[in-house]
Amino acid sequence: MKIIKVLIVLVILAVIGITFWTYRSLNGPQAHNKSDQFITIPPGSSPNQVIAKLTSEGVLSSEIPLKVYLKVNGGATEIQAGEYQFKSPITPLEVLAELKNGKLRTVRLTVPEGFTRFDIAKRIAKQFPQDQTGSEDAVLELMKDVSVIKDIAPQAKNLEGYMYPNTYDLSRSVTTPAIIEKMVVEFKKHWKPEFADQAAKLNLTPHQVITIASLIETESRFDDERSIVASVIYNRLKKGMPLGIDQTAVYIAKMEGRWDGVINRSDLESNSPYNTRKVVGLPPGPISSVSESSIKAALYPATTNYIYYVLNVDKNDKSHKFYATEAEFERGKAAYQAWLAKQRR
Repeated sequence: MKIIKVLIVLVILAVIGITFWTYRSLNGPQAHNKSDQFITIPPGSSPNQVIAKLTSEGVLSSEIPLKVYLKVNGGATEIQAGEYQFKSPITPLEVLAELKNGKLRTVRLTVPEGFTRFDIAKRIAKQFPQDQTGSEDAVLELMKDVSVIKDIAPQAKNLEGYMYPNTYDLSRSVTTPAIIEKMVVEFKKHWKPEFADQAAKLNLTPHQVITIASLIETESRFDDERSIVASVIYNRLKKGMPLGIDQTAVYIAKMEGRWDGVINRSDLESNSPYNTRKVVGLPPGPISSVSESSIKAALYPATTNYIYYVLNVDKNDKSHKFYATEAEFERGKAAYQAWLAKQRR
């Protein structure tokens, strides 16, 4: 009987000791040397695999306390894959809380309004070099897959104009096709169902509307001015005048891989169908990414008799002055050229 009592006492003491040790271990901060590094927990990892990995990395001093805690309290299924940066020191319970919240290390990709597919491809290739499809040419090749926009623009030859300008927080492991798809999905959020109806009222296809919107996007940075720029484009189209938008020359140079940051005479004299100085009508497709503001301007242009515009030197803020006659335009252009010459002195 005495032996049984002693054994019971020993068991009780052992349970108390283990409980105390487990409690202390779970709540005791553990210092480690990985606080400046990201530790990746792959998808599909079991709780035991996660605990073993963190123990081998030194974030946990022992596997047992956290395994016991999960066995008694549950919560193993709440552990999420991700990329974690654990502070030091940190307790096992704090580690578990982090694992339940789930963390993904992201890369921020910013696509400004007016970026071309060439600009976007260059930025993707630079920011996601770990992707095997991440070379600039490979990204451009992926942008030729227009199946994702066939419901909007079945005649499109590439995704120019259909990748929405925005800031995207993306996983470091994201693939280039997924990035492109995300930008197209974002575009579709901004292309409202009623826009197609309005395009039809203008006797335009959605692709033509996006093309006009891209011209507007490259010409004006001000939302309240874009509908006026749109009116100039429509007025010139009605009169059979070349649109004369120099950004199409920039686009030609980028397509031909010779853009050096300056519009050269050869760019303006190109026989490309995108050259709006020589070819009457719209270019074959968009020349840049477009914002919803520019799409709306293309769909709902202001009613004016303007057919010219020049940068407003009085404001010097990249806004424009608009003109209905060539004589007015020539005076405005002369004032702009005089201002420009003065800036170069």
